[in-house]
Amino acid sequence: MPINENFLLCPDMDSLPRIDPPLRIGVMASGNGSNFEALVESTLSSSLNAKVELLVVNNECCFAIDRAKRLGIKYLLHDHRDYVSRHELDKALIQSFKEFEIECIVMAGWMRVVTPTLINSFNNRIINIHPSILPSFPGLNAIDKALAFGVKVTGCTVHIVSAEVDSGPILAQAVVPIFEHDNKQSLRRRIQEQEHKILPIGVAVAAERWRLEDLSRDNMC
Repeated sequence: MPINENFLLCPDMDSLPRIDPPLRIGVMASGNGSNFEALVESTLSSSLNAKVELLVVNNECCFAIDRAKRLGIKYLLHDHRDYVSRHELDKALIQSFKEFEIECIVMAGWMRVVTPTLINSFNNRIINIHPSILPSFPGLNAIDKALAFGVKVTGCTVHIVSAEVDSGPILAQAVVPIFEHDNKQSLRRRIQEQEHKILPIGVAVAAERWRLEDLSRDNMC
């Protein structure tokens, strides 16, 4: 019998504890920005007790900028072409996020490889969303790869960013069936629907751990 339902490999928002104090989030995006908007909406509805304080883009034509303007979120442009290296770009990103007192970074379609400079500065506090069920199909063109391999299901993953691309600890996943009539556009659309659901959940799962770590650290002082 073919699979005809998507399902989440993670808790839902209603079962997650409330983050206290609210999490201060910075988002990095390069394109459409639909996951950025979904994350903001989850905070505005109080599903996720957090605030998106800053959007950073690397492309002045990025549609995420229009979403930020509409949603009243501050944004900055850090065009990667203005920097001599990825290291220098990441140094500029760190400075911007520090100025806004960002606690965690969410990469929501950031189409640049980040360096250890940024990863180490926000150790275990950078989150990425990827359009496959990792560890399957890491890297670029994950949807194309899933279709080419003929797998029957794919999906999306929220994970902590590590030095190796798409390999950090997994926070949440959702499964999306692949139908015979699917093409890249139709499959991407259904995967993105699930991305919008699990990204806030993944952030909440990580934030709960961070708050417990902070509490433990404070108790030791």
